[in-house]
Amino acid sequence: MKNLPQKVRSKKLHSRVDLTAMVSVSFLLIIFFMLVGELSKPKGMDLSLPDKYPTCLGDYSFGCYNGNRLYTVLLGENNKIVTYAGSLYYPIQEPKETNYSKNGFRTDLNFVNKKILEYSAAIGRPNRGAIVFIKPSNKSNYGNLIDVLEELRLAKIDTYAVIDEFSPEETKLLASN
Repeated sequence: MKNLPQKVRSKKLHSRVDLTAMVSVSFLLIIFFMLVGELSKPKGMDLSLPDKYPTCLGDYSFGCYNGNRLYTVLLGENNKIVTYAGSLYYPIQEPKETNYSKNGFRTDLNFVNKKILEYSAAIGRPNRGAIVFIKPSNKSNYGNLIDVLEELRLAKIDTYAVIDEFSPEETKLLASN
């Protein structure tokens, strides 16, 4: 018998899949989606708003609304700042022009907030500080608003509103020198 040429069979190698890269990508995707899920949750802010139905507590100078917690900051051009406490028509503190220095607005803000806290404690409603209305004019700059917000943060006043409407009397206050 003749030797027939035998077919040479290749040696079969066992294929082995390396899953290291796939595991790494899986963990990265899990971390990514956990982070995106956490960042996409709506964040809430605690607000300390005025009473919906304020009561008359012995101070009738403001009608039935107790305006003793109000403090208004008017921002004008050329770094002008005018403040008053209470209502403009029945002010607790007369409107006055101040500046952004440490001894200006900061001192005035801390003094007014201290008086408001004392008043709130005296009427049986402690820890109710000032409600600040910030009214930047069209001619004020953004930096002034940021400075006022920083002063509110330093004074630990968390109840404030930025309002873009001026009464005619407030416009006259900012226009006067």
